Amino acid sequence: MASDAVDNFYFCLCPHFSLLCIKPQVMGRERKPHIALYGRRNNGKSTLINKLTGQDIAIVSDFAGTTTDPVKKSYEITGFGPVILIDTAGIDDIGELGNKRVAKTLETIKSVDLAILVIAGNKFGREEEELIGKFEKYDTPFIIIHNKEDEDPISDELFAKLKEVSGAEAVIRFDKDHGDIDNLISEIKKAIPESAYTTPSLLGDLVSYGDTVLLITPIDIEAPEGRMILPQVQTIRDVLDNDAVCIVLKEREVDAFLRKTGIKPALAVTDSQIFLKADASIPKDIPLTSFSILLAHFKGDFESYLKGTPQIDKLKDGDRVLLLESCTHHISCDDIGRTKIPRWLSNYTGKKLKFDVVAGLDKIKRDITDYSLVIQCGGCMITRKQLINRLKSARDTDVPITNYGMAIAYVHGIYHRAVAPFTKTDKEDLTSYL
Repeated sequence: MASDAVDNFYFCLCPHFSLLCIKPQVMGRERKPHIALYGRRNNGKSTLINKLTGQDIAIVSDFAGTTTDPVKKSYEITGFGPVILIDTAGIDDIGELGNKRVAKTLETIKSVDLAILVIAGNKFGREEEELIGKFEKYDTPFIIIHNKEDEDPISDELFAKLKEVSGAEAVIRFDKDHGDIDNLISEIKKAIPESAYTTPSLLGDLVSYGDTVLLITPIDIEAPEGRMILPQVQTIRDVLDNDAVCIVLKEREVDAFLRKTGIKPALAVTDSQIFLKADASIPKDIPLTSFSILLAHFKGDFESYLKGTPQIDKLKDGDRVLLLESCTHHISCDDIGRTKIPRWLSNYTGKKLKFDVVAGLDKIKRDITDYSLVIQCGGCMITRKQLINRLKSARDTDVPITNYGMAIAYVHGIYHRAVAPFTKTDKEDLTSYL
């Protein structure tokens, strides 16, 4: 047996199959909640960041507009854990460049787990009200700090108004020289939602102690050199976290492996691009799904995906389809989002469709209602909140949404089998989604 250490995993290569038996190095599941500070220029956001961290990490100046782009800093809250603090540009910035800074600031609201609205000098007006409206729109909990209390204490009237109309988790009076950091941290701990720092299991409800999980991972032109793609690594770790046995092999080894070993996996997970091959190789009494569908169930709006996927059958000539790829990578000649899915959809429907691809979290340039279908990737590189808010405009306007893996399974005729592990229902019952 040969072994090699790559990133955070030890790989043992089996001489009989292209098989990986993987044991991870010791590392905990880590998610860092993102906490952003918002407010007008010169309200003391950067000073507050420095007070929280006990470091001069944010530039502080009496000149309005010192902070331009959002600035991130890792910070450990004692008794809680690591967080990412984000210092943002002032929401009252002016001019063409200032408007762009404000737009970047507002964009962060979609992805942060907690917002801290910093006001000062008893100023609370349209800018703050619009911020609060966006916090509520994107389900972002927030607390309010009235800063610089030593210069201009908050009035009783404003304090009462904030408590009444803001819906904030807390309203805190803060003196930049004598502010109670411990109290602020206590309020942060109480306000951060549990979902921001806990990591549910990808397949904890699908496998039990000692089960064998078979992962089918093709090594093709899109596979990173010398590494595995993130969804595969995440799944390996999750299998081990659930005290199950993880077997990883390439698609061409599946038939021989099952025949020679007699092992019957409790679950098989495949790359969506080889669904047909996996469906033919894996016995029908073994549940089969894909890495993309695992992620769809883990962090996506799975019910909306189930309802949206069959809308593929209703696509017409000239319809426009949006593919959302929530990461950026080198584009190959056989790219899954730009080449394969459009080809498979066009062949399946027999229609002349138009396709747009938006990578990362870039702005969608067209109105979402221009699209007849939105297809979201698994979203391995973004948080659940980012993914949910990415699709919010489509859900709000009843534009059908689906997932890469679910769409691929549908056009290949194995949709029911691919989603069955998560619906816990028979194939006949799944016709309710049609």
